[in-house]
Amino acid sequence: MSIYESITLLGIMAALAAIPSSSVALVVARSATLGITNGLAVASGIVLGDLVFIALALLGLSVIAEVMGGLFMFVKIIGGLYLIWLGYSLFSKSGVTEIKANKINNNRSLAASFMVGFVLTLGDIKAIIFYASLLPVFVDLSTIQSSDILVLILITVFGVGGVKTIYVIFSNRVAAYAQKTNMEVTARKAVGGLMVGAGGYLIFKA
Repeated sequence: MSIYESITLLGIMAALAAIPSSSVALVVARSATLGITNGLAVASGIVLGDLVFIALALLGLSVIAEVMGGLFMFVKIIGGLYLIWLGYSLFSKSGVTEIKANKINNNRSLAASFMVGFVLTLGDIKAIIFYASLLPVFVDLSTIQSSDILVLILITVFGVGGVKTIYVIFSNRVAAYAQKTNMEVTARKAVGGLMVGAGGYLIFKA
């Protein structure tokens, strides 16, 4: 992966992590109710869940690339179309995610917070489809090296984990601010544009 590709992927993953969602709501609620350490535990669980999906996507795509050879371009095209559809769905989605700092089980166990974040992420099976579609844009799976895998891990930790940590720190303000603004709509449109662009680039590159 080049520096440009790494920065672009970092930006996309950070933007996606910033969109208000069930994971953001969980991080904010756990942080505001049980404290920053519990919020960080949730964020760590979410990051680990994403790393599991990335590992599964890389393993699956590497096998497909090896078996199909030149025909792997059709997989890339399908992935590109999926990213374009995902971007369009972000543009057209209506409604907002409700973020509150209450209605949470009073369990102060850090392990419980970690597992809640991890299980919530693993429950989103669409994530593996997303990563399987996005990674071929930035990683040449036929020549992937350990350094590329390390970069992907760092991007996930800093992109996803970094954004969730910001939510942890400002959880109380986020809970109030999210109800008064349309930040989710703006974020969805911005990330939707990124997804459409990534999908189009993947199809062109194939």
